[in-house]
Amino acid sequence: MIPAGHTIEDIKTRERIIRDFYREWKEKNPSQRKFNLSLKEYINIRMVSIVETSEHAAKNYLSTLAVLQLDSILTGARKVSVKKPKPGNANQKPFERIMIMEYELTGIGKIKMTVGVRRRTLEKVQYCITAISSE
Repeated sequence: MIPAGHTIEDIKTRERIIRDFYREWKEKNPSQRKFNLSLKEYINIRMVSIVETSEHAAKNYLSTLAVLQLDSILTGARKVSVKKPKPGNANQKPFERIMIMEYELTGIGKIKMTVGVRRRTLEKVQYCITAISSE
């Protein structure tokens, strides 16, 4: 059961749930990527995906629920904007640009997925997933 509260214990429990979910997802998806229909390219899952998403999505119950729909979000999200990485953010440093993508999830609402585009390789990496209403 996923705790819906706002206590430190609830947040830590949701963070564990998200990390465990990603670990299981990676075991079931050895390529660690899904094809996005809108971009017509693969979006990859890397360690930064797990770290950023678990830290941010765990703060909100709906965001945690959204992460559990990872496959749907990775394949169905649509790009809504592109921006430069935040200066001074070490986790965004490897990216030349950041894409903001959105996906509508029944029962949860609009989901924001941040995707980083790596310098040189242009590999698309899922950076963070949150429920927009929870930001």
